[in-house]
Amino acid sequence: MMLVFMLEELSMKVFLEGLLPRILPEGVSFTLIPHQGKSDLEKSLPRKLRGWKAPDSYFVVVRDQDSGDCYKIKSRLRQICVEAGRPEVLIRIACRELEAWFIGDLAAVGRAFCAGGLADQQKKRKYRTPDTLGSPSRELETLVKGYGKVKGARKLGPLIDMENKRSTSFAAFISGVQGLAAHVVSS
Repeated sequence: MMLVFMLEELSMKVFLEGLLPRILPEGVSFTLIPHQGKSDLEKSLPRKLRGWKAPDSYFVVVRDQDSGDCYKIKSRLRQICVEAGRPEVLIRIACRELEAWFIGDLAAVGRAFCAGGLADQQKKRKYRTPDTLGSPSRELETLVKGYGKVKGARKLGPLIDMENKRSTSFAAFISGVQGLAAHVVSS
């Protein structure tokens, strides 16, 4: 059984390389396919979904919300999947951007970047609900000297607390992937 992740960008791929082995049950493998941004993802998605012939494959599409309307983005992605003959695709939107998931666990960010005291920042009102931040990546660049998207993703995949519910979109991603994996294993 395989989960195939269609991703907006490289940083999500790098993050999931460290995260997925921690959440997927034995017997479920995964493939990560990054794209060159949301336009590339949306353009190539129909072709890739139609052309995928490996049996026992289940798809997950993940992209950032950025400044768009989450419901409209998800609806558009759902329509693309339906038109490609794959209505069962799991679609997850990172509210604003992947870095909101990281800000939801500033203790892990502090450990990853040897930034003592960063966990205390979580008490600040603006960091309690990271999905509402305007630009989580800029926030991380302010909080962590030398933060970079791919470097941060690589360090945080193995460390981020999967039980953390501060980022609603991260919690939805975790529960959706775990639910899909459980379905795949029981099939």
